[in-house]
Amino acid sequence: MMARLFEGVSPRALLLMGVLLVVLFGAPFVASDYLLTVLILILYFAYIGQAWNIMMGFAGQLSLGHALYVGLGAYTAAALYVHFGIGPWIGLLVAIPVAALAGAFIGFLAFRFKVGGVYFAILTIAVAEFARLGFDHLAWTRGSSGLFLPVAQFSHDDLWQLRGHPEMFYYILLVATLAAFIFCRALLQSRIGYFWLAIREDEEAARATGIDTFRYKMIAVVISAAMTSFAGVIYAFYYNNLFPEQVFHISRSIEIILGPIVGGIGTLFGPILGAFVLTGLAETLTASLNAIGVDLPGAKQVFYGICLLLVILAMPDGIWPWLSRRLGLTERGR
Repeated sequence: MMARLFEGVSPRALLLMGVLLVVLFGAPFVASDYLLTVLILILYFAYIGQAWNIMMGFAGQLSLGHALYVGLGAYTAAALYVHFGIGPWIGLLVAIPVAALAGAFIGFLAFRFKVGGVYFAILTIAVAEFARLGFDHLAWTRGSSGLFLPVAQFSHDDLWQLRGHPEMFYYILLVATLAAFIFCRALLQSRIGYFWLAIREDEEAARATGIDTFRYKMIAVVISAAMTSFAGVIYAFYYNNLFPEQVFHISRSIEIILGPIVGGIGTLFGPILGAFVLTGLAETLTASLNAIGVDLPGAKQVFYGICLLLVILAMPDGIWPWLSRRLGLTERGR
């Protein structure tokens, strides 16, 4: 099964992936506390970028409100933990259906009434903003005052309760990113994946060949929303505080999509590479400015804009397609 998943991938590509995995699994043993924090952030965006890539890169449905699913996953699991003492993994079993239902609701409204393109993107923004305003006034989740998870001193990692050192969260996100990569590869090689690519390239032609475009677009939205909610749960238990303005804001959605765009929309490794490039360089810039005592509000956002502009001008398909051609690698499903 695993051999079939990576059929068509060059030995050089497999070797590079193996080396990368070895480096990533060993990174916490040599990384400083700050570097480990940056790596956790990179893996967070690498995972969530793959979830967004299913909707846009595979099925061609542009979502600019993906922070909605992060917030729903985070608030659902955190509220269950705070009010009822329900652990995050049990809470995840509730958070995933909640986010999936939200995605299905948006998809049904859009696809049933032929809302596509930029109008679909606007709809996703509107629902995310509606959720932000709603949670801002929802007393059960403490509204704008913020929902805080209890934090106790710990001498060991409690994986079941997601209480522990940053290294635990690092390995959780690393395994999740790897699992998402394999899952996306399997999707692209499946019948659903080929239908998505047909819909992305020409929806009318796909419909004319007998593909149920409504059904397969709904599947893409639901899978993407469900995967994203997992990142929200990890976010909540890693930072231990949630504010609607912080979690649901459109700027969070923009941060989610920048990695796949820069790395290469519709590719398997693009979202991961984009997260490493953007987040890594942005955090380096922030650390450098802090080291020399310079405070430039919005510097990170300006940096993101410059990177996006340069990539669009020099490598319109993203960094990964350009890099894979230079290195002689193959990636089927582009």
